[in-house]
Amino acid sequence: MAVDNHTKNQRDSGIHAEAEGVETRRGGRPPAGTDPQKRRQILEGGDRVFSTVGFDAASMSDVAREAAVSKATLYVYFQDKEHLFTAVCAERRDRNIGELIELLDASGPLETTLNAFGAELLRRITQPHVIAAHRIIISVAERMPDIGTEFFAAGPMRLTQAVAALLDRHVEKGTLKIEDTFLAAAQLLELTQTTVFRPRLYAAISAPITDEEIKPVVASAVRLFLAGYGT
Repeated sequence: MAVDNHTKNQRDSGIHAEAEGVETRRGGRPPAGTDPQKRRQILEGGDRVFSTVGFDAASMSDVAREAAVSKATLYVYFQDKEHLFTAVCAERRDRNIGELIELLDASGPLETTLNAFGAELLRRITQPHVIAAHRIIISVAERMPDIGTEFFAAGPMRLTQAVAALLDRHVEKGTLKIEDTFLAAAQLLELTQTTVFRPRLYAAISAPITDEEIKPVVASAVRLFLAGYGT
């Protein structure tokens, strides 16, 4: 029996609605692993666990219990403890990097800008949770290169690119003479961290950083940089 157009359209609409219902099943809830509120709940629970007992002692069972979710739900969102930890660190990292980039004001005196930026950089990268994150990423990067790649791209690489953009502006102004601003930015960041970051990364120094330690290191780094690239 022939099917009129109206009936066919109703049937087709029902098929589409059924297909869409797979994506919004169970009262309109999002598919497994895509609920932003649930992900936030897990991240906050993970943050509390890692902050309390540390990465090594923490377990996915601890996180599931703290976040008030089942282990099955936890593994839908994060495949292992390492990926969960890097996700927890990512929020702090992104906030820190964003706030550091805001200090790179091309309209002010370059030396003043670089000194302020360098001092704040040292304060942030020597925070205990930042040091801990670096150690853990290094420890898992060989067997989980995706974690190392993401951490590097969203952290050191992003910051180096932002500094390079500042240097580009000053090259245009004529206050700097640099052929490769990305290389120069990387050099500046390394100079700024000299004697401060790596000793803490390897636990050779455990004392909190002070302004008395920061100022001479940053000032020396900026002077050396400007001596090499300033006009």
